[in-house]
Amino acid sequence: MEANTMFLIKALLLVCFKVGFTAASDPDPIQDFCIPKQIIFPHHHPFSTNLPCKNSSELTTEDFVFSGLKTAGNFTETGLATVPVNPTTFPGLNTLGLSFVRADLKPGAINPPHYHPRATEVAHVVKGRVYSGFVDSNNKVYAKVMEEGEMMVYPKGLVHFQMNVGDVTATILGGLNSQSPGIQKIPSVVFGSGINEELLVKAFGLSLEQIGTLKKRFNPVMSNEH
Repeated sequence: MEANTMFLIKALLLVCFKVGFTAASDPDPIQDFCIPKQIIFPHHHPFSTNLPCKNSSELTTEDFVFSGLKTAGNFTETGLATVPVNPTTFPGLNTLGLSFVRADLKPGAINPPHYHPRATEVAHVVKGRVYSGFVDSNNKVYAKVMEEGEMMVYPKGLVHFQMNVGDVTATILGGLNSQSPGIQKIPSVVFGSGINEELLVKAFGLSLEQIGTLKKRFNPVMSNEH
């Protein structure tokens, strides 16, 4: 498993670099690397690429190593666990235009439809069987059941999704060609963002009561009130 994971990470790095250099959404680095000094909020955004860098004499190999992908993250009630890897959790990525994520899905669990406005993603199935796909701007779905060892690319800005259709917990490693790809989950964007209820009723042909139920489910504030 460890050997496969190391091979996968190298493959993801290669793909991300190739994608990043041809269609990068992040600015090109002007130095070899930049391990940022301690971030002091609110003056700097955690994903800023212009943070002051540590002097190279202060750096060690450990500044360029991240071990957090060895195990799954904390599972939610829906059976999804994620470990995001970006300059906040792994400062060695700063200014390099890369981020990663490990996703683990229990049998039947889903990673709901979502998109990354600033990055293309490549997802590799390390373990299990996953129904994976995306939808293009013509509403055409490109999806299949992915087996262990297979990889799928999700073009930047397009809605994509995953569902574990196997009998064991599935593990997916994803690489994105931005250190701040952003993420918008469709259910939360539509029903959890405060869009006018009358508009939603007309858009989806649902009753006001049904819209209210969905808003309670996907709006964190309303969920905490009930």
